[in-house]
Amino acid sequence: MSDIALEIAALSFAYGKKQVLHDLTFDIKKGECCILLGPNGAGKSTLFALITRLYAHKQGRIKLAGFDIQKQPLQALAQLGVVFQQTTLDLDLTVQQNLRYHASLQGMSRKKANLALAEQLQRLGMYERRDEVVRQLNGGHRRRVEIARALMHQPNVLLLDEPTVGLDVPSRMAIVEHVHQLVQDSDIAVLWATHLMDEVYDSDKIVLIHQGKRQAQGSVANVVQQAGVEDINAAFLKFTERKA
Repeated sequence: MSDIALEIAALSFAYGKKQVLHDLTFDIKKGECCILLGPNGAGKSTLFALITRLYAHKQGRIKLAGFDIQKQPLQALAQLGVVFQQTTLDLDLTVQQNLRYHASLQGMSRKKANLALAEQLQRLGMYERRDEVVRQLNGGHRRRVEIARALMHQPNVLLLDEPTVGLDVPSRMAIVEHVHQLVQDSDIAVLWATHLMDEVYDSDKIVLIHQGKRQAQGSVANVVQQAGVEDINAAFLKFTERKA
């Protein structure tokens, strides 16, 4: 059985005549954290919209845990947990009401939902706040709830679309640490879109895109070597400025 959790192959996409993604190819293995680096407008959010099937692609292939998203959409999307850049929580429901609603959409039994709810909230240090209305939580705690919700149904792939935007540094780094620990503790594959270099760990895989094209791929050390520079910050600047 393949250990590839997410496969992107020769993927292209255009809004009308404007080409946004150009022949994008990469994959992520189980238990791997992949950082999708790119400046604003690089195509990161479009890629996420295609993986989550908000948009349909006509060129290329997307597979989730071996399921083709076009040919087997229900099985493919069942493998996926998502945290979008904009919050999608119901602010007037409590933490656990939000999670239980998600569990019902996933067809989880009440017993299984309660166990998953407790596990994920405890992992994120939010269990004692399960009865609080989401509107009363700060941005960092809301993000923790969204991550817990995305993991309720035990997906094989977790997508994080710039989830720390707008958070203070301690909240950002707490989420970064939690996600990396999650990858170490499980076989989940993570695709984390960001343009913030301090969210990158040396152990991460890097896929760096600019203007819809893959510019570099590999470990942090490999990408730095490909750029011929000293660190990932300089590599990011080199790969994204040369065609600006």
